[in-house]
Amino acid sequence: MTQFRDRGVVLRTIRLGEADRIVTLMTEHHGKVRAVAKGVRRTTSKFGSRLEPLSHVALLGWQGRGDLDTINQVEVIDTFRPVREDLDRMSAGLSMLEVVDQVGQERLANPQLYLMVVGAIAALAERNSPMVVPAFFLKVLALEGSAPMLDGCVSCGQDDVLELVAFDFVEGGVLCRACRRGRPLSADGLALLRRTLGGGLAGVLAEVRSPATDEVTALATEAMEAHLDRRLRSVRAGHVS
Repeated sequence: MTQFRDRGVVLRTIRLGEADRIVTLMTEHHGKVRAVAKGVRRTTSKFGSRLEPLSHVALLGWQGRGDLDTINQVEVIDTFRPVREDLDRMSAGLSMLEVVDQVGQERLANPQLYLMVVGAIAALAERNSPMVVPAFFLKVLALEGSAPMLDGCVSCGQDDVLELVAFDFVEGGVLCRACRRGRPLSADGLALLRRTLGGGLAGVLAEVRSPATDEVTALATEAMEAHLDRRLRSVRAGHVS
């Protein structure tokens, strides 16, 4: 067995036996890690409460020979308390964790995904912006090489912004009036999509809820579900879209 140190965000936990838990984390240097935390459900446990979903922690563990590692020590970096104390933010945070759990690969380092989820949860803790979740989904799609094509019609190449009126998940981008199919897309929605993926994230997160933010949220959610080929349970349960 090999000892390792890392930082990670707790994605989910599962009860194991009477006192243990299997904890899934997205770590900075070891990718997605599944590890047993022994005795954490006992009232005498020193770090049971530190291993809850959304917690950002520093950990010391042993890498096992099989699928499960073992956690020996945990120190909290941030609990993101404002997220935990607000049901809307909690739902939004859990939807992002679900996506990371699906996209992250076990023991395959993905430091950019780790930094993205830490940054997104921190942004959610700072401000309950309606654009945190859709922006995160779109950025993850870009990281995965599946960013939507927004510069022109993916079918014929038309680039007149006034003519780009639809979005199709199969085609993977916007469509003009002549080629339109899939979901209708407004000019404001297209502009917000372009700002989100074009480097204007700070301004995007300052947006208040509007028809355009609702439109982009629904589109980003459906695009992510199409990419994952599954419904996002936490999103649907929390009515994020």
